[in-house]
Amino acid sequence: MESKIYNQKGKEVGTVSLSEKVFSAKWRADLVHQVVEGMRSNKRAGTADTKDRGEVRGGGRKPWKQKGTGRARHGSSRSPIWVGGGVTHGPLAEKNYKRKISKKMRAQALFSVLSKKFKDGEILFIDSLETVDMKTKSAEEVMKNLGKIKGYRPFATSKKPKVLTALFERNEKIEKSYRNLAQNEIVFVKNLNPLDVLNYQYLLIERPEESVKFLESRG
Repeated sequence: MESKIYNQKGKEVGTVSLSEKVFSAKWRADLVHQVVEGMRSNKRAGTADTKDRGEVRGGGRKPWKQKGTGRARHGSSRSPIWVGGGVTHGPLAEKNYKRKISKKMRAQALFSVLSKKFKDGEILFIDSLETVDMKTKSAEEVMKNLGKIKGYRPFATSKKPKVLTALFERNEKIEKSYRNLAQNEIVFVKNLNPLDVLNYQYLLIERPEESVKFLESRG
């Protein structure tokens, strides 16, 4: 199982052998959903908090007498039906949104997503990303070149985030050059996860041979 490798000019420069475990896994919608929802839940701050009628300040005095006014009876201005009153069944900061996701589940969900992306022709392998200077113009030129490859036009034309670029290791020049591109987001291969991959239409993987070996080791 192989895939083409391109350079920064959009030219084919070779092929890379892909692990069937990583790029030919069965699509498991149930597992992917469970892992993605768990990751979203773990991102929640859990700080939303409301006060019930017993915690809201004021309202100790009865607004008006029970009878004779022609108005509905009320015992407190802090009732939930009053403006400024307590909240009924509102969120409480004491709720724990954390969900446990095992390493095996996370890895299998990632392999499932990567396999579907690869099958749909939405993964592009590039031999390396390099730049002499830290300029957005240089990064734009690379994306234009990659956009000339059949099926990857949004690399150069999209005005919305569509490309997730996975670097094998930190590269300050590349990170700073690409961070202002509207269509691109930089991550690292070691941090790839199902949620990030699904949030973008395309995945650009740098240094494919090393990256594929690392991904395979996660399973």
